[in-house]
Amino acid sequence: MQSLINKKILLGVTGGIAAYKSAELVRLLIKAGAEVRVVMTPAAREFVQPLTYQALSGHRVYVDLFDAEADSAMDHIELARWCDLLLVAPASADFIGKMAAGYADNLLLTLCLASRQAVAVAPAMNQQMFANAATAANLEQLNARGTLVWGPDSGEQACGDVGPGRMLEPAHLLANIEAHFQPGRLQGVELLLTAGPTREAIDPVRYISNRSSGKMGYALARAALRAGAKVTLVSGPVSLAPPAGAKLIAVESAQEMYAAVMQAVAHSDIFIACAAVSDYRVEQQAEHKIKKSTQAMTLALVPNEDILAAVSALHQRPFCVGFAAETRDLEKYALGKLDAKHLDMIAANLVADGSGGFETDVNRLEVFWPGGGHSIAQASKQEVAKQLIDLIGERYTGALSAEPGSA
Repeated sequence: MQSLINKKILLGVTGGIAAYKSAELVRLLIKAGAEVRVVMTPAAREFVQPLTYQALSGHRVYVDLFDAEADSAMDHIELARWCDLLLVAPASADFIGKMAAGYADNLLLTLCLASRQAVAVAPAMNQQMFANAATAANLEQLNARGTLVWGPDSGEQACGDVGPGRMLEPAHLLANIEAHFQPGRLQGVELLLTAGPTREAIDPVRYISNRSSGKMGYALARAALRAGAKVTLVSGPVSLAPPAGAKLIAVESAQEMYAAVMQAVAHSDIFIACAAVSDYRVEQQAEHKIKKSTQAMTLALVPNEDILAAVSALHQRPFCVGFAAETRDLEKYALGKLDAKHLDMIAANLVADGSGGFETDVNRLEVFWPGGGHSIAQASKQEVAKQLIDLIGERYTGALSAEPGSA
């Protein structure tokens, strides 16, 4: 069955032992009906000869930015306009770093900058290189700009190491490409999402807050956008780039977040409360900085409005998804919150065992709904977000079909 008929795929190949797998990917893409052009970096030629990809694709292979045999003096513009998707597989650590920094010193990097279509990368590198903080930061930066990051896989590597860093297998990449061109599970759905911490002012220079980085919420926003949703993101103070395509509403305090959510919720089909909202605020904020003294100080705190409970209690409410960050008795507290706030779903995680949560790039979740549940294993927050959005889409669609009068 040809699932990619008339789709134009531009495949970028960088220097790495996984380049041999890209030949199989070209074959699978052609079999699926796609038209394929291949661009190689100079380093890629040290692993596989261009003639291999030319024979498989039926087209000349592009390598040099300034090629005397080029079809056009502006190949980097024409190829970028031609493709429906640009996939770099394998994407080496070096290439990912240059791409994140906006380099354009070879044809493939120039194409990544010039393309208006979706760009995806399939990382492939030694497990220690993948674990390096610089690589993690580069991938996070690319993801925040809207670049699709597919993989990597984990397992035995050519160097003998075992761990994450293997390029996804060609069949897996083909499945990702096919899914990319299919209408998303949340196509046209209005999704409202909160993310990050809130800050409750004590005086003009001090505040009460928490350790939330906003990474999970922002990953959910990007995953929802890729699933076809129209996303409104109400965000507390974070140091993250806004997800491309989302409507961002920046707030600081819990009261500001409550007001923003209640104003936007009337037009929302799904509400995901991922923000770590301060439960309390200072009853009386000082007008000026409180001066240090040797005396003990007591702050009177009053509870903030429970945003999730307020949305769930609306007469015409959206599909409501809550989050529960716990340090113990995860299932007990998550199910209690699910029942007490009459939620459709809750995603819970432990934040005290090092497996995810605040200030990390990984997470794992236990997801519950009335009468069921599902575990999402530890992975990057981007992968966990994708799985959770898929699950939310499935449950949301099921809830719609179960409504009286639905076909």
